[in-house]
Amino acid sequence: MIFRSGVFAAMAAAVLFGAGTPIAKLLLAQTSPWLLAALLYLGSGIGLWIARRVRRASAVHLGSADWCWLAGAIVAGGIVAPVLLLLGLTAMSASGASLLLNAEGVLTALLAWFAFKENFDRRIALGMLAIIAGALVLSWPQEARFAGMWPALAILGACLAWAIDNNLTRKVSLSDATFIAMTKGLVAGSTNLALAL
Repeated sequence: MIFRSGVFAAMAAAVLFGAGTPIAKLLLAQTSPWLLAALLYLGSGIGLWIARRVRRASAVHLGSADWCWLAGAIVAGGIVAPVLLLLGLTAMSASGASLLLNAEGVLTALLAWFAFKENFDRRIALGMLAIIAGALVLSWPQEARFAGMWPALAILGACLAWAIDNNLTRKVSLSDATFIAMTKGLVAGSTNLALAL
């Protein structure tokens, strides 16, 4: 039963992640990238805060080292990455952006290997090659039309920022993922909202 719920959660996450880029592209027609990034993250933070209150989740206490890791993750993955993604998405198709977002997994693994000295074996290398090959195969027939270099670089920059976020978040010695996501959403969303207004 736990396995089935885990599979369902993973599939639901994949569907929502895949739908996120096209929906963001539609929303960009009516709002600025910076404001949209702020509203998306602030909305997630508020939603998780409400969910934690309803569930009466226990209070979380982080050590100073954990707060440092979390602060870095918030800056990279909560403030910088979504703005870069949405800036790139303003001048690029949603399909092209979705293909480029595959770079996040590759960059996460490379950072974990080089910067954080994690184990790197043949399976990880093959997985990274499969991700890169899949993106190349899908974009080769020009279903995805990349509109110049700068939008693509902005999205790759977002992938790098999220890769940094992923590696820093793993350093936080806390199993309560909702608290981490809530804090990231509230802080990053509020910061980007202040910068956007």
